[in-house]
Amino acid sequence: MKKLYAIGEALIDFIPQQTGVGIAEVDAFAPKVGGAPANVCGAYTKLGGPSAMITQLGADPFGDKIENELKYFGIDTSLMKRTKKANTSLAFVALKQDGNREFSFYRKPGADMLFDPNDVRKDQFKDGFALHFCSVSLGDFPMKEAHRQAIRYAREAGLLISFDPNLRKNLWASEEALRQAVLEFIPAADILKVSDEEIAFITGKETIEEALPLLFTGEVKLVVYTEGAAGARAYTKNAKASSPCEKVKAIDTTGAGDAFIGSFLYRLSEAGVTAENISDLSEETMKAMLQFSNRYCGKSVQKEGAIASYPTKADME
Repeated sequence: MKKLYAIGEALIDFIPQQTGVGIAEVDAFAPKVGGAPANVCGAYTKLGGPSAMITQLGADPFGDKIENELKYFGIDTSLMKRTKKANTSLAFVALKQDGNREFSFYRKPGADMLFDPNDVRKDQFKDGFALHFCSVSLGDFPMKEAHRQAIRYAREAGLLISFDPNLRKNLWASEEALRQAVLEFIPAADILKVSDEEIAFITGKETIEEALPLLFTGEVKLVVYTEGAAGARAYTKNAKASSPCEKVKAIDTTGAGDAFIGSFLYRLSEAGVTAENISDLSEETMKAMLQFSNRYCGKSVQKEGAIASYPTKADME
């Protein structure tokens, strides 16, 4: 299989030792490796596909922990940089009774934000499958320019571009700045993954059907729409498909959306999908991929953490 590249933040998620209370009431936290782009690499690679993470970590023990764990799971870390100019980013998480989360980030700035665009090389994307990114690293700092550079080089190399906005409003000076960043980068993607909680914020529309004409802009060829426990849908300009979720008891939803899109990208790669033929996906094929990713996501939320909770290909079989 071809390699998946992801660019953006790799950080430490501090997972609470008790649920049902806010961050201020949590007595103890356990550090888990996370960051949405790194999680997506984790899902792709635990299923058997090669992946590489493009980011920057601090020259600190948390950076060591992230690099060591990504290596342990088989993710290529050769494109990751280390710096003494800022610490590795941290995110403290509280889990409510329903498994949903509250976040508090320590990232002002984080090492990932200072990643130099000149460290993105044109030749590193040869023989790749896709480049995946999210919105957390699209603020007004060097990593945003690194995203632009990576997207340009990846497209020139023939890779698919995958974008999951993965909105984190409390990281932005204003909600409008976040919205504009997302709207700026959507047209650069071939694959756009959005959730039911994000659609109104991004498009001003209440339903995916109303939003689709606004989402199919620029290079966008496939829209994947997730609805939590209700399941997921996929749309090209020529076909659509849907799949419900099996009901499971969620222990920790951290990284659940990343598990979904990481496993979905794996199935696309497995099927030989490219920028040239992605618009030809049939309803039957997309439905099978959605079913797989729903099951994958369902297994992941029954354990704590992100990458460590993701099933392997053997687990899925």
